[in-house]
Amino acid sequence: MNSPDIYNPPELQFCFALVNNSCPRNMRSMLSVCTMYIVMIGAIVMTMLGNLVVIISIAHFKQLQHPTNFLILSMATTDFLLSCVVMPFSMVRSIESCWYFGDLFCKVHSCCDIMLCTTSIFHLCFISVDRYYAVCDPLHYVIKITIPVIEVFLLISWSIPIFFAFGLVFSELNLIGTEDFVAAIDCTGLCILIFNKLWGVLASFIAFFLPGTVMVGIYVHIFTVARKHARQIGMVLSRDKLESKATKTLSIVMGVFVYPFINFTTPEDLYNVFLWLGYFNSTFNPIIYGMFYPWFRKALRMIVTGTIFHPDSSTLNLFLSGEGTSNKKKLCRMAY
Repeated sequence: MNSPDIYNPPELQFCFALVNNSCPRNMRSMLSVCTMYIVMIGAIVMTMLGNLVVIISIAHFKQLQHPTNFLILSMATTDFLLSCVVMPFSMVRSIESCWYFGDLFCKVHSCCDIMLCTTSIFHLCFISVDRYYAVCDPLHYVIKITIPVIEVFLLISWSIPIFFAFGLVFSELNLIGTEDFVAAIDCTGLCILIFNKLWGVLASFIAFFLPGTVMVGIYVHIFTVARKHARQIGMVLSRDKLESKATKTLSIVMGVFVYPFINFTTPEDLYNVFLWLGYFNSTFNPIIYGMFYPWFRKALRMIVTGTIFHPDSSTLNLFLSGEGTSNKKKLCRMAY
């Protein structure tokens, strides 16, 4: 018996072979399918674990529990939910070009996709506001950015995307005027989100252009002010270094998020590339924290080694360069 050619796809197949009006499957070689599954599953697992480390770190260590990190904690929760609820099903759809999970879950999945991505950029927008006060108005930072203010930021970051995504998709306002097009492409196994011209513009404005413009404007102003202060003072204090590093780090996070939105009308495979670049932002965030924040690396070591299960481990110092010895002494006291 001849072995199948893994490099050449077979003849046309359908998502549901026994169902009338089934959508055709995207025919790929076995090698391509395996490679895509390996890459995407790897990204999903890294996104889950990386953001889970951020969540556990900020929730466990008292030293990390301040206003900025509560925003980061909430954003990591958003990215973690994306890896659990959205990415696995999008993976199957992207590779197979088929939706096997039913019409109702198609709507729920689309809602969660829009909601979580919009929530992420709202978080980034409010984090840029936090950075603005930390760098440009440090004397008033502690009275401007308080826990009640952060609670308002979080309420807006979650409530608006939830109402926007679920309200739009389940009301089907986005389909008004596209009925003929929808009827023409309708088939069993299709799960795509279609926007008419009005809601295409409004959705892009609400979910991307408005918060994105605010972020870009704020970060441009921050860096302008930072350079001006550096020239005037001639040196940068240690606090300024920390704030500058935080601002640069979150600017990189924002840039990774913004990049996939540079193209909207693309062929299916290219669209999937941009879609997954957007998802990969949720994967990259913990990696960026790991590169720029020593506290993240220390927290990761403590989580992996089980140190966080020791009594009073939540009070350990994650910041000072010389805290290693005192932490070791404290751990020895915990062990005995």
